[in-house]
Amino acid sequence: MRTREQEIEPLVNLSEIEEIELIILKRMREFTIGEHRSHFHGTGFDFMGLRDWEAGDRFSSIDWPQSTLKNFSPLVVREFEQPSTAAVIAVADASLSTKCGTGGISIAAAIARAIATIGMSAVFFQDLFGLITFDSGFKNMRALPGRVGKTQVIHCLDAYEEERGLQELRQADSLSMTIASFMRKTSLVPVISDFLFPDFKNVISELSRLNAVHDVFLVLIDSGFAFELPSISSGWVETFDVETRTSRFISRRTVAQLAERAREWQEDVQLTAKGADLNVVRLQIDESQNAIALTEFIAERRLRKT
Repeated sequence: MRTREQEIEPLVNLSEIEEIELIILKRMREFTIGEHRSHFHGTGFDFMGLRDWEAGDRFSSIDWPQSTLKNFSPLVVREFEQPSTAAVIAVADASLSTKCGTGGISIAAAIARAIATIGMSAVFFQDLFGLITFDSGFKNMRALPGRVGKTQVIHCLDAYEEERGLQELRQADSLSMTIASFMRKTSLVPVISDFLFPDFKNVISELSRLNAVHDVFLVLIDSGFAFELPSISSGWVETFDVETRTSRFISRRTVAQLAERAREWQEDVQLTAKGADLNVVRLQIDESQNAIALTEFIAERRLRKT
């Protein structure tokens, strides 16, 4: 359970984002010097249209004449797209179970840090970065369109944590079509979750279909730590599922086996993904090692496309 101070503290703060940025620059410094292919194609920016102002938008993008027509409530901004070689759309698990954890660390915090690492890698390559969130059963999917820059990464992190500033994603006939409908160009699509949901095989099958057009891979959060509970003296324990709102009694022995069973489940997820030709990056509790492993994977994945 979180304390009041922990509730105020963001999942990923600015100092952690700067730390991730330094790791990325250090690991990829060989790509920042010497001859390498330009990250941009085309010239200038393409005007896409007008929309309401959102947190994180630059004031220089405000269309003041159009804003006056709405009496500055809300402000209106001009939206441009800069041609780039790639777009990155992170698909992140925001279900209620991700809020759980132990030792003051939640699964959501690990997911948010993965979003930050992937986002800052996109900043390094000057790629568009956007976000799609989903809850239990991949229902109520919401999204934030891709843009370039560090401010966009912070905006996505805030949107993930606070569940605000996201637009509803219209459900199509399948999960793969729903996600694909949001993307205007071929994109790098990391799907970030612990995948501890009963129909993960169907989800992986859908992601495999999406992988035929986009570059999809799984970021598997090893959430076994969240089930490493202290020893209990009681023979039976009442548990409560925050997503299904159901409770059940389990034995003390079952409680002691929860962490191992979660890891076995995730091993099955990894094998299923491999069988579907989807790469998996499995992240442990070590934040620095996670950032390095994910950064190097993204770099290799990204650079082979350019």
